[in-house]
Amino acid sequence: MKQCFLVAGHTFSFEADNADVWKRMDNYVPFRTAPCDSPLFSLKVVPSLPKGESTVFMAVAPMQDDEPRIDIYRLAGGWLFDMFPTAVSKESYKLWTTQDFSEGQLQAWDPDLGGRFPADNALMLMFAMRTATLDTLELHSSVTVKDGKAYLFLGRSGTGKSTHSRMWLENIPGCHLLNDDNPVLRVMPDGQIVVFGTPWSGKTPCYRNEQAPAGAFVAIRQCKENRIARLPVLDSYAALFSSSSGMRQVQSIADGMAATFDKVLQNVPFYVLDCLPDADAARLCSSTVAL
Repeated sequence: MKQCFLVAGHTFSFEADNADVWKRMDNYVPFRTAPCDSPLFSLKVVPSLPKGESTVFMAVAPMQDDEPRIDIYRLAGGWLFDMFPTAVSKESYKLWTTQDFSEGQLQAWDPDLGGRFPADNALMLMFAMRTATLDTLELHSSVTVKDGKAYLFLGRSGTGKSTHSRMWLENIPGCHLLNDDNPVLRVMPDGQIVVFGTPWSGKTPCYRNEQAPAGAFVAIRQCKENRIARLPVLDSYAALFSSSSGMRQVQSIADGMAATFDKVLQNVPFYVLDCLPDADAARLCSSTVAL
């Protein structure tokens, strides 16, 4: 079975014959769209991957042992990705893509063991690479919407992004969660910076097919007191750079991401919030950034 999906205005297709795979992909239902003849990229589950000589290109190491790891190999005319659920996992799932990430093949797996991890990670990876030159960023962020604007909380895993979103939801009237881990940001043709929900949201099942203009970015840092300040441009760039997904070793991807960074930095304010995981931090942040 083949289905098409629309995320942040970009269409992609996924094809798998195993019904057990589809049973685990309810998170894609809100993003389902009409059959598409020319998707931006396509991914198909296959019994075996193309053969080819490979050399290690780079290894993406996780920040923590319980985070996924991806080892990347360069092939003649394409890429091979070895995806591990955690840094210490022995079992991995393999993805082959063309050099431009327009077509991918995912080696079949046992859904009872791998769940939807292989499909989610393969689709996220291809989406990030394929859209990097299209004014689009896949981000590691928790996003809360207030009064029609999206507020993006940035930071390394474990710094409290999700907790801070929860503090907004519990203490700031009129808020809802857009995405808790992997939203997509896009610079629209009219220059507006818009944040989109996606089928990918980490450990929080929040799969909203919604969008909202970006109100502000807030870098979260743990501290023994609550204080907030505007971030200088260079620090803002660093915060956005470290929160964006993309193979910067590929020149076209690096150039595309850098161009998008510049447009975002010119139009959306960045703040840094040193905070406790409490309601006062949410109130301070909201009263400062959600004007």
